[in-house]
Amino acid sequence: MMRAMSASRSAPPDPALLARFGLAAEPVRPAASGLINATWHVRSLDGEPRVLQRVNPIFPGAVNRTIDVVTRHLARQGLPTPLLVPAPSGELWLEEDGAVWRVLTEIAGTTYDAAETPRRAAEAGRVLGRFHRAVSDLDYVPAAARLGVHDTARHVRTLREALAGAEGHRDYAAIAPLAAEVLERAAELPPLPQTRERLVHGDPKISNIVFERGTDRGICLIDLDTIARMPVALELGDALRSWCNPATEDARAASFSEELFAAAIEGYAEEAAGILERDEMRAIPVATLTIATELAARFCTDAIREQYFAWDPSRYASASEHNRARARGQLALARDVAAALPRLDAIVARAF
Repeated sequence: MMRAMSASRSAPPDPALLARFGLAAEPVRPAASGLINATWHVRSLDGEPRVLQRVNPIFPGAVNRTIDVVTRHLARQGLPTPLLVPAPSGELWLEEDGAVWRVLTEIAGTTYDAAETPRRAAEAGRVLGRFHRAVSDLDYVPAAARLGVHDTARHVRTLREALAGAEGHRDYAAIAPLAAEVLERAAELPPLPQTRERLVHGDPKISNIVFERGTDRGICLIDLDTIARMPVALELGDALRSWCNPATEDARAASFSEELFAAAIEGYAEEAAGILERDEMRAIPVATLTIATELAARFCTDAIREQYFAWDPSRYASASEHNRARARGQLALARDVAAALPRLDAIVARAF
């Protein structure tokens, strides 16, 4: 799970950089929100809409090679997708003042911070199902992939390490009960079956899906820096804990909707039926519980260490307070999913 860093909080791109990419000096409009990287809406010299991004430093420039390979593969199969637009020099990305910059084609549409309706959840499922089907025949190892993203045991150990000696933290009394519940729930997680790794998006939260304005038809996935190989159930668990929460990710009223889960699973199965093995399908509900618990652990750690790279100072007094809200939200989802596991298993069995 990644969090957005708004372009509005970043210095505008230098006109000389725009020229190096063959972009017009005007208009240059910051993206409102929803992207991992600092992002601007721009135009090519012949007036074509483009997206200019300064890539977050957690990603090396080589990640663009993966994006190029995967998106060209998607496009050959007729799927809508943002495509990298090389600079006139032929480079997929440019580096300036230690930052990685790139240009992509623009996908017209809108994004949401919560799925909210069964139709939207079903469309999210269809988009991800089409993506998984399209890349299922792509034998490719991503360049510069992040390792251990969903190593739940490691994230739990990191939380334990962060708690040790943290009694002096100004918010320890508020963090400790959350962390205690996370550790208890992590110890009780059912084991996931061992399944093969597949090429996946890596961060399929609802805000990384573009929908058609006015119809809510799902178009495609964006923010492709996270493409990786991992068990597909973990990808789906990450998706479903996002799509099936009718509130936003850090809302105090976070909850898990079985109605949205059923819609999302049915939409996904329509597009991906036949590509998943039985154990991969069976693992989806437990993987959803695992990811919610894992994220709660990560956010508790961030509440202590306050090293997370984005938080909203307009809503929270500190990074610690914002991450406590995130941890509370994921814990609420974990409680709901744990209580609903038998019903979620039945929904998956019916859909596939």
